[in-house]
Amino acid sequence: MAERGSFTNKMGFVLATAGAAVGLGNIWRFPYLVAENGGGLFLLVYLLLVFTVGIALILTESAVGRRAGAGVLSAFSKISKRWTFLGYLSFFIPLLILSFYAVVGGWVLQYGLQFLLGNGLEMASPGYFAGFSADPLVPTVLALVFLALTAGIVIRGVQKGVEKTCRFVMPTLLVMLIILAGYCICMPGGLEGVAYMFYPDFSEFTPGLLIAALGQVFFSLTIGAGLIITYGSYLPKKENLVTSARAVAVFDVAVAVLAAMMVIPAVFAFSGGSPETLGSGPDLMFIVLPQVFVSFPFGNLIGALFFILVFFAAITSSVAIYEVGISSLIDRFGLSRKRAVLTLSLPLAAAVVLVSLGFGVLDFIQINGLGIFAFLDYLTNNILLPISAFLMSIVAGWVIKPKGIIDEICAEGVTFRGQKIFSLALRYLIPAVILVILITGFL
Repeated sequence: MAERGSFTNKMGFVLATAGAAVGLGNIWRFPYLVAENGGGLFLLVYLLLVFTVGIALILTESAVGRRAGAGVLSAFSKISKRWTFLGYLSFFIPLLILSFYAVVGGWVLQYGLQFLLGNGLEMASPGYFAGFSADPLVPTVLALVFLALTAGIVIRGVQKGVEKTCRFVMPTLLVMLIILAGYCICMPGGLEGVAYMFYPDFSEFTPGLLIAALGQVFFSLTIGAGLIITYGSYLPKKENLVTSARAVAVFDVAVAVLAAMMVIPAVFAFSGGSPETLGSGPDLMFIVLPQVFVSFPFGNLIGALFFILVFFAAITSSVAIYEVGISSLIDRFGLSRKRAVLTLSLPLAAAVVLVSLGFGVLDFIQINGLGIFAFLDYLTNNILLPISAFLMSIVAGWVIKPKGIIDEICAEGVTFRGQKIFSLALRYLIPAVILVILITGFL
């Protein structure tokens, strides 16, 4: 059996898991969801879900991973042969995510490089993003470069690759976020954006907002994707899972809120908070923000810093996504880490090319009215991740049972308060909440 590796200590686990959580979901997805879902109300619902459902599932998945001491393919078969299929689901979901995640990573590379070269005005010109993303060569090559960078980190192993990268990137990212958020808030009109972000208008509440907030919890915290199970399997028994889960959730929320405090005040400073600009959705990062940055003093510098920050966030998440597959292949088939990386790289590269070309020469491929990228995004975030999280809660609550999870959490004499509430939530509340919201999403 090939050597699995492990984290040095709890801090390595927290930074790596936070790095997995703090990715495009926080820097790209969260700000535009806050902007188009009523600002403060979405933030409030999101926070409630993170610190209830989110923390409970982080704790559960990390306990399952450490208990099994294996990646998702082996972990679920160890629990029960009947649930082996959930291991395969948790294996394939991250690969689907990485196939379009790498494409966005390639876009981030392009924008960061061009802003560094002083070409911000070109990035901000109308139609630039549509023309760039439809090009069959440059975005595809950059997406493959992003994938290669990810593979280069993963192939170095858990401590030298994953942990070492996150120990450098995460504090750097946090400092850059604070600087950029402070700059944007201080721009004329920036404080109005802060007010919009933190004032909840309860008249804006809809079932769609609840679904969007829960989907963001899954996407941002990487719940249901096998990442936390995988990283949990690398965590020594002596480390405290309770404080680790809380730290990951707090770090994730802090970065998401700081990102929104950077993006939304910038939009208000640029447009006065027009509904059209706030509701621009996924286009916010690559179409609206370049226009915002070039209107600011030192616009090229601000734009370069922003996209470097986004790249850091994206690479730590993509490393975690990749690691799910690598860990599973090592554990299940006894492959060396190098061979496991090579085994996954070719099919992943082919999928990345397909997704990238879906904006241009393959844009005729439509699935239920959605292009390849949009379909994969919807499939993973709105359907597969919630289903996987629901099934995970069933396995934890009814197969392993709360006592088995709690025993793992309390290993080495760790104190875990609220065990009865956790047990009830794990068996009844969490599955019910996820199921109700899933059903509502299909109505």
